[in-house]
Amino acid sequence: MEATVDKANNTATTRESALDPTTDLGTKYLTFLLAGEEYGLDILKVREIIGIMDITKVPQTPDFVRGVVNLRGKVIPVIDLRSKFRLPSVPYNDQTCIIVVDVGGLMGVIVDTVQEVHNILNEEIEEPPNLGASVDTSYFLGMAKVNREVKILLDIDRIMTSEELVQLDAAVGQ
Repeated sequence: MEATVDKANNTATTRESALDPTTDLGTKYLTFLLAGEEYGLDILKVREIIGIMDITKVPQTPDFVRGVVNLRGKVIPVIDLRSKFRLPSVPYNDQTCIIVVDVGGLMGVIVDTVQEVHNILNEEIEEPPNLGASVDTSYFLGMAKVNREVKILLDIDRIMTSEELVQLDAAVGQ
């Protein structure tokens, strides 16, 4: 069970209670676009948002790992969510950005464009639908219904498998 703390509201919640409609605690999510669909990340996992920058390719990493960047003297790995989710690639533009997240260490996540921060109440979040055995939904936290739209909430800690994280750590020397 994963616990998160909302510093602004001085409250704590667990991943299980985040999907429990009987609790009134809401969580803030940073939303972003990827191939025209809106996704959200728990704002407490986000450290900063930076524009796309030069990325140094690291050999023998999965295709979705774009490489590493030097962020104020710290080398951090960068993954492309389009590639990770097997979506068609598009050229980066002035809206493309890197969301730096904390997953036990810093990691950059390339997205098409950042949208806004939403306060999403637990009652607005449903379990992800069963899409069959061939579709991995383990990194979906849930589906949020906000203003008649559905936003896919991601559990950023589960985007990368433990094997991928070990491979990535070895590649960037962490």
